Amino acid sequence: MSKHVLVTLKSINSMDMMLEEELIDLMTFCLQNPESSEIPEKHKRITEIGHELYADGGIDALENFFFVLKNRITEEIEKDPSPMRSLWNGLTDEWQY
Repeated sequence: MSKHVLVTLKSINSMDMMLEEELIDLMTFCLQNPESSEIPEKHKRITEIGHELYADGGIDALENFFFVLKNRITEEIEKDPSPMRSLWNGLTDEWQY
């Protein structure tokens, strides 16, 4: 494997980790502050990240990311982020929640 490919793979992994952390922060905020006036803004960003994930890795990326998010958030704050899956509806016919 060339050095360029390795650097590219590291960049992708780093970007994925950054998006995962951002999603965790956004979803955690929404779950802990359901009456906040910031919720529409947070939901918009969650949707934007879903577009990025889908464009980069398709339905598999959405499924994998949400699996990790659900497990981490449920473990950390004991709240289920599953209702927010619907924010990614419309990206593909395969994702309908």
